[in-house]
Amino acid sequence: MPLYARYAWGVLAFNLLVILWGGFVRASGSGAGCGSHWPLCNGEVVPRAPAVATVIEFGHRVSSGVSLLLIAGLVVGAWRRYPRRHRVRLGAALSGAFILGEALIGAGLVLLEHVATDTSLARGYWVSGHLVNTFLLVASLALTAWWASGGPPPRLRGRGALAALLGAALAALLVLGVSGAITALGDTLFPVTTLAEGEALTFSDSAHLFVRLRIWHPTLAVGVGVWLGVAVFSALRARPTPAVRRLVGGLAALYAAQLGLGILNVWLLAPLAIQMVHLLLSDLIWIAFVLLAATVLAAAPRPVGAAPLRRPLPR
Repeated sequence: MPLYARYAWGVLAFNLLVILWGGFVRASGSGAGCGSHWPLCNGEVVPRAPAVATVIEFGHRVSSGVSLLLIAGLVVGAWRRYPRRHRVRLGAALSGAFILGEALIGAGLVLLEHVATDTSLARGYWVSGHLVNTFLLVASLALTAWWASGGPPPRLRGRGALAALLGAALAALLVLGVSGAITALGDTLFPVTTLAEGEALTFSDSAHLFVRLRIWHPTLAVGVGVWLGVAVFSALRARPTPAVRRLVGGLAALYAAQLGLGILNVWLLAPLAIQMVHLLLSDLIWIAFVLLAATVLAAAPRPVGAAPLRRPLPR
């Protein structure tokens, strides 16, 4: 595997850790650890004698800054190693755009004080936008790494129906991710001590919208799972290769584990450790389906003995 491809996969893995740390910031209620200051933390570059919440939030900011530098390296490397209009350049450029979006959304959450115990509906919109941008960042990083590893470009001609089906499934996963983010926010802001209390709160007419949406996330998860099954079956029929079969098997195992973990999360009243694993599985499912779509829609390999390209593209 080329050095640039290994670097790209490493950047993707690091960003998954940053995402998990961000989830820990939210779940632990540490979002206001640096006050309403950004990019400074409580008005300081490096906070002195910080509280635990400040350490957690400042650590997330530092890791996000490192992620920004790593993706900058990804972009520079793509421009130096690959020719104009190469797909790796596209993936790296999109990664750069979305990491800047992450920084701007993070700054907005802090400066507008949509953190810690804020229960405003505006926070729900910001969290939803953050989730969508994060998923698009992860998709861009995954595609950059896959293309740098030799993945061929997509070919949509003659695959309109299949491309639409896979695109709809990706959109459904985004909607499911947003509902999960709002549900997790509700669990953090309105914790309960028993299942009976949680059920009464969820179906109460006076309950906050974040709480009332709890019932829709598991229902949506089942519905999206059925839709993914249809998309996966169509993908297998269109391209029954070993790579596609491996991705389908991995995706099925991840989604089954996610459903089981979701049930356990509700039963145990959303403990922090299970929330983190639940978040990780969400990202892995998203990556698996993005790579599945890219593999199914990839241009067919050139036949053995075909004339070589005039200008071989770097791999």
